[in-house]
Amino acid sequence: MYITRHLKKQILDASRYYPVVMVCGQRQVGKSTMLNHIKESNRRYVTLDDGNARRLAINDPALFFETYGYPLLIDEFQRVPTILLEMKRIVDEKALEGTDNNGMFWLTGSQKFQMMQGVSESLAGRAAIFDMASLSKSELEERPALLFHPDLDSIRERLKYAKPKNIHQVYEDIFRGGMPKLCSTDLDRDRFYMDYINTYIERDIRELAQVGKLNEFYDFLVFMAARTGQELKYDEIANAIGISAPTAKAWVTILERSGVIFILRPYYSNITKRLVKTPKVYFMDTGLAAYLCRWPNAATLESGAMDGAFFETYVVSEIVKSYYNAGKPVDLFYYRDIDKKEIDLLVVEGGKMYPIEIKKGKEPSKPDKNFGVLRQFKLDVQPGIILCMSDELIPYNRETWYCPVSVL
Repeated sequence: MYITRHLKKQILDASRYYPVVMVCGQRQVGKSTMLNHIKESNRRYVTLDDGNARRLAINDPALFFETYGYPLLIDEFQRVPTILLEMKRIVDEKALEGTDNNGMFWLTGSQKFQMMQGVSESLAGRAAIFDMASLSKSELEERPALLFHPDLDSIRERLKYAKPKNIHQVYEDIFRGGMPKLCSTDLDRDRFYMDYINTYIERDIRELAQVGKLNEFYDFLVFMAARTGQELKYDEIANAIGISAPTAKAWVTILERSGVIFILRPYYSNITKRLVKTPKVYFMDTGLAAYLCRWPNAATLESGAMDGAFFETYVVSEIVKSYYNAGKPVDLFYYRDIDKKEIDLLVVEGGKMYPIEIKKGKEPSKPDKNFGVLRQFKLDVQPGIILCMSDELIPYNRETWYCPVSVL
């Protein structure tokens, strides 16, 4: 069963204006499935996981493109990043001839940073680049593709299509995650994630990082999953795993650039020196994080020590996915100062600032207790929202609203 992806419209639109369209994202999130589903009948497909195609691309890129022609969809292209130079030559040649060169090449890759290095050098101005994550709740529930925005009118619009859920259903969603193969088949969850991690570590990590000890990298992955929703401290990681802090930093970069984690930067302004500058880390697929932490089922996770961290991870990852699916850069921050006053999310645009708190309860008490700290920034602070298990969008007071998590 194919589940329609919200990124579809962005891809088709970009293909009318750019010669190259690139979709980056974590392994198994459905990049090539989506592109194969929406591609034109004359667009050929080749994967560089195929040894013969890869050898041709490495040894004779010109012959590779003569063989496969265009329009062409190239899967896992980061395995031969050198083909970008030949691609650039073909695209530029078409432009010089005055021939329409838009939509010639669609590319997917699960190693974003290798892609970006090559793209910035070879395809600047010629490529539209999109991030893709596992399925969002909005996609799974076949709701319209709407960017999440904390403005109350935007939330009311989203709520028209929302499907109310109780806390147990939310944790079932968190436990399962959004990997398409798990959401569209009856494949055993543990089997899927075991294979996923083995493939990711054995193949991607070995290729990417020249990681000597793959067992250590697995321990690192488990440690990171156990820290989802928390501050990212490299020394703490290094001490726990027995690696150096620079190695910890390099490995975190790998996870971020292969789409496994999202790093939320702190809001920082020169106005005050009292702000914490440590980022926070969130797994982009809650099911993968729950598997790595060895939670046996949704009920245990819901009542366990990490219930709040996973609820927060779920909310943040769903908001990030809405940005990805709209083809927009993720413009989110969090606030924390040395007095330990924290606000889970901040959206800052123009002169306006929107505070967001994430709470597992139905009517959390004093949810806006830290919002007053935002006055120091001399920005127009908009009504804050508390994403929680509330049944409806309802004011807590004039400046703060309880908002059902089903809006995501």
